[in-house]
Amino acid sequence: MRDNRTESTQAWGKRIIAVCGKGGVGKTAFTAMLTKVLLERSNTGKLLVIDADPALGLTNALGLHIEKTMGQVRETIINTARAGESTALAEIVSMLDYMVMEALVEADKLALLAMGRSESLGCFCPVNDMLRDAIKILSQRFDTIVIDGEAGLEQINRQVMGELDCLIMLTDSSARGLQTVAILKDMVDEKKVIQCSKTGVVFNRVQNDENYLAQSAAKIGVDIFGFVPQDTVVASYDLIGRPLLELPQDSVALSAVRMVVDNLGQ
Repeated sequence: MRDNRTESTQAWGKRIIAVCGKGGVGKTAFTAMLTKVLLERSNTGKLLVIDADPALGLTNALGLHIEKTMGQVRETIINTARAGESTALAEIVSMLDYMVMEALVEADKLALLAMGRSESLGCFCPVNDMLRDAIKILSQRFDTIVIDGEAGLEQINRQVMGELDCLIMLTDSSARGLQTVAILKDMVDEKKVIQCSKTGVVFNRVQNDENYLAQSAAKIGVDIFGFVPQDTVVASYDLIGRPLLELPQDSVALSAVRMVVDNLGQ
């Protein structure tokens, strides 16, 4: 498998932000609010959101409907290759750009690409590389890219991007969430799983424990991008499945996410 870390985001002039964290810390809601804040900013330009979490929760949080995922595209290529149909495979490869565009959902000022889940186990590096290249070409149409990822970074590196401008490590106040942040930091700093210009933590659903959390972040040695308080409005929207892009402007969580974006320099 090729070394993806040799690629540079600066070479094609993008701002790429990824959000990762332990399950259950509110990553989907935070990424949706981050999207809303970025849509408010004139310097965001054209925005692409990549839902790299197989659970696909972000599509609902944004109020968008997908017809096809990149996982389904990957399945089509793998199944055709396994069947030994070289002519059909060549046709699929030639249509790859079209298939990626078909998976892209475009709305006002926003586009969404869902990675989804692939049923075929194994690396299938040539297929992963092919899809990464197709996503990279597609991404050239956009100025800012937000990736909603899982806890680990290998999946982003393998399937989407090999280098980030900013990694937001999201956690709640739990010890397990903080342990995940420490693991993510080690993956970036020591294991070099992915290259990233700026990394930091955002504490989500905070309830008057900022001093303790700041001390915990200092022990890990990670910068703090911000604190997002518990917000009953966000919780009620989640409960009824209302898109978080419709949150009122005075939402306390949304206001905190605006401060996070300010701290990112975006």
